[in-house]
Amino acid sequence: MSVFLTSLIIAIIAWLFFALSNRYEYKMDIRVNYINPPVHKAYHPLHDDTLALSIEGTGWQLFFSRLRISLTTINVSLKELEHKKYITLSSQVNELNRQLESGQRIIRVFPDTLFFDFSERVTKKVPVKLLYQFTFKRSFGISGPMKIVPDSIMIAGAAADLKNIKYWQTKNLVLSDISSPISTKVGFDALSSNIDIVPQEVKVEVPVDEFTEKVIDLPVSITNNKNKNIRIVPEKIKVTVLTALSNYAKVEKDSFAVSVNFNDWIKRKYTQLPVVFTKFPAYSKLVKAEPQIVDFIIQE
Repeated sequence: MSVFLTSLIIAIIAWLFFALSNRYEYKMDIRVNYINPPVHKAYHPLHDDTLALSIEGTGWQLFFSRLRISLTTINVSLKELEHKKYITLSSQVNELNRQLESGQRIIRVFPDTLFFDFSERVTKKVPVKLLYQFTFKRSFGISGPMKIVPDSIMIAGAAADLKNIKYWQTKNLVLSDISSPISTKVGFDALSSNIDIVPQEVKVEVPVDEFTEKVIDLPVSITNNKNKNIRIVPEKIKVTVLTALSNYAKVEKDSFAVSVNFNDWIKRKYTQLPVVFTKFPAYSKLVKAEPQIVDFIIQE
């Protein structure tokens, strides 16, 4: 029995090997990536972005094609659109076959003819929006405005496609354990293959510095004072802020404005007034303010 089972297994493996070595025709869905777009035309495909291909290949290739999770992408040239409104894939079979695995061959493509809608090609200047995700080492942070060079780019495409575009977002810039200034280049995510971007990347500069605490006594002013003689108790509050070492000397009393709103007593009948910052230095963080609520005395 063991000899029989062993022989049977060997026979099945041999049959499977030879069967998978034969050539078969099978279908595959492939996502289209357009290349060589027309220079003076803005185009919009009038079909789905996937093609159904009939491919001839070995049984092994058929087996592994079924195991693929994502669609394969194939490049399709749009050179023909310079003088007509459609392209025929049968005329590009040789170029398409070069992109497949060795031994595979495209037999048929559905649809074979791809039609496009055309409109006037326009250009537009839009600001760059940096998409980023930064984490810093302890006590470090951004100490000044980030600089993007250039801060705007030119986009070109159909007027309808560009109409609602207010800015163009970069790829997500992810950096961790930062403790020094950042100077790097970042590219863009393409919203559509019909839109061209110039330039393809921008330079990003981010000032980074170590932060330390600074304590300042600030006078409290009064807003919406209806010509009354009001005394604030206490007249000053103690503020602790985190600021960059490079900005430490610049953060002074004039960098802040602290006030209470007398309408909180007139309209809301507050017996104490909350302190509000109406001016605060950029790229600094409030640690604490003592006290956050003050008393007041109305002198007749």
